[in-house]
Amino acid sequence: MDEDRFNIELRKFLKEVGVTSQREIERVAREGQVQGGTLKLRMTLTAENAPLDHVVERTISLGEDRGEAG
Repeated sequence: MDEDRFNIELRKFLKEVGVTSQREIERVAREGQVQGGTLKLRMTLTAENAPLDHVVERTISLGEDRGEAG
């Protein structure tokens, strides 16, 4: 395995995942498609040709109280 090439390809993949995921999260928040003041996120990483199944979960605040009049 060429470690330099592997690291470059891995970083490209992670950058694409991060950028596109952030855009989608911001879009649903901006469009008002989130119920309540928090967003429960789950990211699942799998591979078709390797025993990889990794889940990251996080609840993030939208930074405002959407349920309160104000």
